[in-house]
Amino acid sequence: MAVAAFVIFLGHDIMTNSLWHTDDYLRMAETVLRYFMVSVTLIVMAVPEGLPMAVTLALALNMRRMLKSNNLVRKLHACETMGAVTVICTDKTGTLTQNKMQVQEMWAEGADAGLLRAAIAANSTAELDGDKPIGNPTEGALLLWMHREGHDYRRLRSENGVVWQLPFSTERKYMATIAEVQGRRYLFMKGAPEIVARYCDMGEADRAALRERLLGYQNKAMRTLAFACKPLDASVDRVELSPADAHLALQGVAAISDPLRTEVPDAVRQCRKAGIDVKIVTGDTSATAIEIARQIGAWDDATPAEAQITGPEFEALGDDEAYERAHVLRVMSRARPTDKQRLVNLLQKRGEVVAVTGDGTNDAPALNHAHVGLSLGSGTSVAKNASDMTLIDDSFGSIVRAVEWGRSLYKNIQRFIFFQLVVNVTALLLVLGGSIAGTELPLTITQILWVNLIMDTFAAMALASLPPSHEVMDEKPRKQSDFIINPHMAWAICSVGILFFAALLGMLVWFNGRGEVTVGQLTVFFTVFVMLQWWNLFNAKSLGSSHSAFHGFFEDKGLMIVLLIILVGQWIIVTYGGRMFRTEPLTAETWGWIILCTSPVMIIGELMRAVSRLKHRP
Repeated sequence: MAVAAFVIFLGHDIMTNSLWHTDDYLRMAETVLRYFMVSVTLIVMAVPEGLPMAVTLALALNMRRMLKSNNLVRKLHACETMGAVTVICTDKTGTLTQNKMQVQEMWAEGADAGLLRAAIAANSTAELDGDKPIGNPTEGALLLWMHREGHDYRRLRSENGVVWQLPFSTERKYMATIAEVQGRRYLFMKGAPEIVARYCDMGEADRAALRERLLGYQNKAMRTLAFACKPLDASVDRVELSPADAHLALQGVAAISDPLRTEVPDAVRQCRKAGIDVKIVTGDTSATAIEIARQIGAWDDATPAEAQITGPEFEALGDDEAYERAHVLRVMSRARPTDKQRLVNLLQKRGEVVAVTGDGTNDAPALNHAHVGLSLGSGTSVAKNASDMTLIDDSFGSIVRAVEWGRSLYKNIQRFIFFQLVVNVTALLLVLGGSIAGTELPLTITQILWVNLIMDTFAAMALASLPPSHEVMDEKPRKQSDFIINPHMAWAICSVGILFFAALLGMLVWFNGRGEVTVGQLTVFFTVFVMLQWWNLFNAKSLGSSHSAFHGFFEDKGLMIVLLIILVGQWIIVTYGGRMFRTEPLTAETWGWIILCTSPVMIIGELMRAVSRLKHRP
């Protein structure tokens, strides 16, 4: 492009300048050098080198602002990627619910109450700090229940010494402990009722009654936990558990409630309206997960049975069947880390942009594989390190705000590109137009550098600082293959750039028609060029929206400051620039006429947006 500009300028003087027909080689070299400097300056202006800065600035500003909405961005790219998310795979506890678990009912018919309390105290890793659980929230709820019943778990734990312990894992779905209670050793187990029941000696009638009771709890969206035990010989200090020879006795079942977050149903509704599919992936039972999905609006009576599956069932599916099933799934219950990761990979294979929430160490693979991994503020450090963002308040509502920020960020980048390319098209056409009109340098090197400063720095700051607009949540997610300059933008860039060029070229022709072009006329030309871009900044602010350019204008302090800087800067350059900028001071009347005559750029844009609002009015 520099070579092209150089050839255009040089070609003009070859045809019109008598200098090339003399032996004054020094002046000839100066002219060639001057045009070469102009061509280099033009390529500096033509190449959008300010775009990386604008993108980085927009990402950094969004990162800081998102922190105020409880989204800690750990990787900068996640700010923008969230705007393209099409599927959110969310866990239940803490994200959809308040993670304030309470035991609503403890069924222990026929069990030794003292032995059950000893089991809860010993077979646990949680602690209480006053009324606040430390550690696993489910175990914390059990300790709080004991506290409310007037029993000191610390005393029971110290009296009943722990001999051996098998920690809970998502694969086993149970925890086991050997402890001495009143001089006798017992094996205690707690975990998912359907798992614990396999290790218990129970008749078919008892199992049916247990299933019925569990279903009643689960249909109320309660988490259930079963307890079992058996006495051991004094010499046993560890066991290898298998359902066939465990012979445990069922002690009881705890029904634990975790209230739904109040903002979640509305947040899920916004996601569905925005074209984002919400899938619940949880370790809870199917009945509990489906009831939670129903409460948040992700499940209704018309939802097909194929929309739910358990982790083991999903693992048993072949790759092709799982690929098809992944799209229709809304609830995956009894999910294990491998199931979650496989679902993420299959959704990505289908072309989805996937966000995943997780709080545990076992969630790290899924968080790492997802386009955006969202760890919880209350989660483990492993999960946080594997994630791209951290939800400080653990709330699903924060995810919706992150999507809104991401989509708005993408819009802001498009607005900057629109503004910059309009300036580029206008300036580059003027290079050719100025030569045709007979004006050697319609814009000087210093003037072009000032315009470049406006375009790359001030415009980047103004448009990158625009706050998010909630109306972006009414749109569908963009495709990954979409070009950032959409057809509407391309039409706007070309049409506005050509109109600006036509108006400025007309000025040059008119000036040339009145005799030799003066510095005062070129100063007016330069100021008109800048003011056209100044007014177009209002249109850039509203690109992709039908809102008026003055919608929320006084909240956009960054834009107001930039508009003022450009206006004041142009006045200073015109008034005091002199030979350096090839300008001379303009009268207040001339300034008034320039501002008035260039204002239709914004006025016409406002009229077009008003017509668009009328068309889309319901």
